Amino acid sequence: MSLKHILAGLMVAATVTAQAQATPDALIKQLSTEVIDTVKSDKAIQAGDLGRIIALVDAKVMPHVNFQRMTASAVGRHWREATLEQKAKLQAEFKTLLVRTYAGALTQVKDQSVALKPLRAAAGDTEVVVRTEIKGKGEPIQLDYRLEKSDAAWKIYDVNVLGVWLVEQYKSSFAQEIGAGGIDGLIGKLAERNKGAKS
Repeated sequence: MSLKHILAGLMVAATVTAQAQATPDALIKQLSTEVIDTVKSDKAIQAGDLGRIIALVDAKVMPHVNFQRMTASAVGRHWREATLEQKAKLQAEFKTLLVRTYAGALTQVKDQSVALKPLRAAAGDTEVVVRTEIKGKGEPIQLDYRLEKSDAAWKIYDVNVLGVWLVEQYKSSFAQEIGAGGIDGLIGKLAERNKGAKS
């Protein structure tokens, strides 16, 4: 095989990968399948090794999440008042909280599979909702994702589990914490909750 053929083959492979990432539903399908397949095949994860699950979520899912937007939305109008240092701390603590929440849900994965519902979006849309169902024993679990297109890549900025959008869920409790102790109070509460989850 000539160098020309090899290069042509590599270009085709790269194009196929790029196209798979080009649509938001293909991205969610790929991510969900990879995560579930890894959970099913990893004995340590099956045994409940939270560290392994967190590492998996961090490696596979987190690069596809817009954490700044997610955190800013959950913090609401107070985000504009926060310093750069406070914003960085908020993002770090919120990320830890979400990774642990998602990882906890993954410990329940046994024989599930993901089914995508038809994507309702126009070709030029830059924000979409990808609706999925986790199917296994019992009732299917609704799991939807809000995604935005930025720099030609799709990023998740909110997740709906069983009819509740995570950002909305955290918004009211974050507002209460900020009302009681300001931005630093919220950072402290998140750090405390994350430390408690580790022990």
